[in-house]
Amino acid sequence: MQMNKFTKLSTSVFTVLAIAAGSAFAQKTNFKFEFGSGKVRSGYTAVTPATNYTKTLGYGFDFGSTVQTVDRGGKDPLKASLITSDKPFYFSIDVPEGNYKVTVTLGDAKERTVTTVRAESRRLMLEKVETAPGEFITKTFIVNIRKPEINTGGKVSLKPRELTKLDWDDKLTLEFNNTKPSVVALEIAKTDDQITVYLAGNSTVVDQDDEPWASWGQMITRFFKPGVSISDHAESGLTLGSFKGSHRLEKVLSTAKAGDYLFIEFGHNDQKDKGLNDGAWKSYTENFKFFISEAKKKNIIPVIVTSTSRRAFSDSGKVINTLGDFPAAARKVAQDEGLTLIDLNMMSADFYNALGVENSKKAFVHYPANTFPGQTKPLADNTHFNSYGAYELSKCIIEGIKSNHLSLEKYLIDSPRFDPSHPDNPDTFSLPISPQSSVVKPDGN
Repeated sequence: MQMNKFTKLSTSVFTVLAIAAGSAFAQKTNFKFEFGSGKVRSGYTAVTPATNYTKTLGYGFDFGSTVQTVDRGGKDPLKASLITSDKPFYFSIDVPEGNYKVTVTLGDAKERTVTTVRAESRRLMLEKVETAPGEFITKTFIVNIRKPEINTGGKVSLKPRELTKLDWDDKLTLEFNNTKPSVVALEIAKTDDQITVYLAGNSTVVDQDDEPWASWGQMITRFFKPGVSISDHAESGLTLGSFKGSHRLEKVLSTAKAGDYLFIEFGHNDQKDKGLNDGAWKSYTENFKFFISEAKKKNIIPVIVTSTSRRAFSDSGKVINTLGDFPAAARKVAQDEGLTLIDLNMMSADFYNALGVENSKKAFVHYPANTFPGQTKPLADNTHFNSYGAYELSKCIIEGIKSNHLSLEKYLIDSPRFDPSHPDNPDTFSLPISPQSSVVKPDGN
């Protein structure tokens, strides 16, 4: 067909309007989605299996997710239909940086459902939410979204591996997983009244992308009610100095407000930093005190977390310290500065001792070859945790919050006291595998 001047103009105008519409949608901060087919409630946007994410649309099923709708009929639009799958699936929405209150309705009018929800790079938000046939449950949690740009100028110096992390992209991404994840409705709204807990650390804290690795930083989200948001800025291989040097502390300080928290756990890589030489204790301490002073300038509350112990046992079968003077240095900084200390180094040692030499492997990335797709060699990592180990260590952090009576305590989901000397049974623990993962060894500690 020959294109005349009017057709060209109309096409150009349409293109501009489409781009503008997509851009405008990306700046929205409140959304209501109804999943399934049939009648849609007023004020909600319909989501069907054909609603695939595009940058222009600004929302939809992502990463090749395959889903189907189930129509149960009836007069109530909420209970009439849903979207489910026999495989995990992802839903993404373009949003600006900030904290978001996410409310999801799960269930099925005729079948039992089990749904686990993760956000961004495998942050555990909801664990095994079960509904009986005809039962519908609504749950709300908070997801922190961040961008590399710093509002005071410049940007975070990301590592190459971070360029594809869901933590740093333009989207809020949710993973729906388990034996029968069934989603009825989803609401998302930006919220500015949350206490934000910023995490500064290394690979024992970071949101690990890849199975079977995990960290306490991406598990602790599961234990908080709305009122607290977890913003995990940790990254593999970092020291106190390189966290600061890559503008991550600057990024935290640019978004944090008075009354927020900064949990600081470093030591594994600081110990290996050749640049410190004999001045390791002094440089480590000085860097720690710099973080603390910068946080206090903005009335942010610093919390010192000692480094997780490595899985290393003596001939007598007891955990030995492989981190030299660094845990003691962190304790001394907390004492000198009058700060809250969560002694994760000691608690993690108690945890491993309780499990024993062989059974403690079940908390770490110890797997024979071909346990995971693409894993052709055995894995024997005595520093990094699997989901079970990370989950138990997050409980240690929660106990630290309780025992120190931090203001965060009132936002914790009710749970029994946790004693790392009496951990949960690793043989009865389970979380569904995230499908976006691949077996890639973390970049350092």
